[in-house]
Amino acid sequence: MIWWCKARAVPTLAITVVGTNALGLLMGNAELPMPVLTGRSGHFLVGHLIALLPAVMLLYGMGRGDLRAESVACRPVRVWDALLGLAVAIGGAAVAGLSYAVGSGAISLVLGRNIAAYVGLGLLLLPLVGHRLAAVAVAAVPLVCAATGWSPGGKAEPWAWILHPADSPVASVITAVVLLAGLSLTVAMRPSSRAIAWGV
Repeated sequence: MIWWCKARAVPTLAITVVGTNALGLLMGNAELPMPVLTGRSGHFLVGHLIALLPAVMLLYGMGRGDLRAESVACRPVRVWDALLGLAVAIGGAAVAGLSYAVGSGAISLVLGRNIAAYVGLGLLLLPLVGHRLAAVAVAAVPLVCAATGWSPGGKAEPWAWILHPADSPVASVITAVVLLAGLSLTVAMRPSSRAIAWGV
């Protein structure tokens, strides 16, 4: 277990989760200028982008091990990885919820939700394409949403759930589904040969 914690950089990951929330709260509702390809420009917040950090750090840690050896290990490494992903998602949401409870505003809830969403996406892609391409694909999601996810009225499209406000039930449901799918795939699926090749 100790080797697994070291390989997955668990202490650094925990610091990243707390630091991301703290940085997001310091930035508040600061907006990033983004080119818009469809609809009318909406509010693309710094928090939509920096919530990527825990997911990218998680993928980095999961890619540090030997995927070939881990895929046939007698220890339940995939279960541990799924539990680590769940801990990151819950930890990010818990820190965000605590921040909201002490009066930090709705941005904290957006941060917590999006951390869980990006972790779910990362876990979903990792067994298929490896940790490097999964990190790139997850990082592209907020940029694609910011460029094409706005309706003519300037509101986020339903599929661009990371842009939705904190009280959006659609965003919460999609986040939960993506996270559960990512956790399930991490436990159930061995890394593909393509993921192993690209992840090395």
